[in-house]
Amino acid sequence: MKTLFYIFFIGISFSQAQTKIVGGGCECCEAIFQGIPEKLNNESKVADQNEKGEPLEIGGTIYKKDGKIPAKNVILYIYHTDTNGLYSRGKGEDCAKRHGKLRGWIKTDETGKYKITTIRPAPYPNADAPAHIHPVVKEEDKNEYYFDEFLFDDDKFLTKNERNKLENRCGSGIMKIYKNEKGVWVGKRDIVLGLNIPNYY
Repeated sequence: MKTLFYIFFIGISFSQAQTKIVGGGCECCEAIFQGIPEKLNNESKVADQNEKGEPLEIGGTIYKKDGKIPAKNVILYIYHTDTNGLYSRGKGEDCAKRHGKLRGWIKTDETGKYKITTIRPAPYPNADAPAHIHPVVKEEDKNEYYFDEFLFDDDKFLTKNERNKLENRCGSGIMKIYKNEKGVWVGKRDIVLGLNIPNYY
């Protein structure tokens, strides 16, 4: 009887270990697959020329957990508000609609580099949350998971208290941005996969 109990207990423990979710779960992260283009590369143009707002370019490198080796074949999905601070309704399945039309995907090559062209998002109306860009990542051998939002260092709502709340999932998301000679906001963020991510293996 003891032997059977032991086997049963080990079986449950093994099963629980196998079903651990990297990142601890993520509401609507399945949107990464909803409307995803058939072909992806390491650049994404999220906002077209008719979209109102100040142009923004974000670039960087996605690294493996050691923070040194570039990670290839990684899909990065992002979405954000428009100039009114709203997720203007998009098309498709429920989560895709909730995320709005300003959505984009990249897939890294062997260099791990990425570039996103979009507009600078506005903060939510009648709220004091900083403006942000939501990211979700999908590695080849893991489930999709979210990490710290892209934030702007010059945002008046990014207070000391807000900064202290950050978990630094995949590293800090706070970017120092500047306007280039063309009037485009430019920011850089490197991403370290698995850093401060629960159940990462």
